[in-house]
Amino acid sequence: MKLIISKLFFISAIAMMLGSCKKDEAQQFYSGGTAPTLTASASGTIPLSFATETQPAVKFSWVNPNYQFANGLSSQDVAYTLEIDKTGNNFAGATKVAVSIAKDLSIAYTQYQFNIVLSNLKLTVGTQSSIDVRIVSSINGVEATKLYSNKMSFNVTTYNPPPKVDVPTAGTLWIVGNATAGGWNNPLLTPYDVSQKFTKVSNTLYEITLPLLTGGGYKLVQEMGVWGTQYHAMDGTADMFGSFEKKDSDPQFPSPATAGTYKISVDFQAGTYTLTKQ
Repeated sequence: MKLIISKLFFISAIAMMLGSCKKDEAQQFYSGGTAPTLTASASGTIPLSFATETQPAVKFSWVNPNYQFANGLSSQDVAYTLEIDKTGNNFAGATKVAVSIAKDLSIAYTQYQFNIVLSNLKLTVGTQSSIDVRIVSSINGVEATKLYSNKMSFNVTTYNPPPKVDVPTAGTLWIVGNATAGGWNNPLLTPYDVSQKFTKVSNTLYEITLPLLTGGGYKLVQEMGVWGTQYHAMDGTADMFGSFEKKDSDPQFPSPATAGTYKISVDFQAGTYTLTKQ
């Protein structure tokens, strides 16, 4: 038994030594590279506007870092990450944008595309902001092989595209239907004309919290007594989340499967509605 244990220990020791040698050998092979140089088609300010959103915004370009190994240039594919952050965050901000790029040495954006990329930065819409941009290269994402380009700074003014669905003209919205206590009365009777009126959170977001019944449905009207400017669901089976449009048409918004109190959020910017059980 002791002989068997001794042999197993000897084999394990040899395996560990070989593994260590391979790691050392790999480390000796890699000898570095040249940090990529970042350039851009725009300088100072990157244009962003809904009126010209199909036009070019900016094209970023960089050079191959030519990673070196002891036996010559690396034949492995180089991966790139375009990093964008608010100026002053040193690319460590909580909302920093990181765009992964496979092998290309450039990436181009229309104004529409770049506006979407910047939305993750949580910049103040309609107000000029300053951003920093750099490119990070690596071999298979290995930390030891990462090389960082020069930093470029730009001014940008992001914009909100028009809402996907027309917002209520007078800024008012009610829920009517047999999924509610007020039923299909339009105009709603007292006290439902008050209790079933949405709160306008912003120009494109309306919310209400109220009890909903099962086995029915509802629609949204922006003017009491008027059906012609109503909002209806695009899918009559989507009870908790879905898309809607402004049209005097079916299907109705379906009531939830379980009766209870729900918060309904209607997002005109995205053209979606969401129900959250309270």
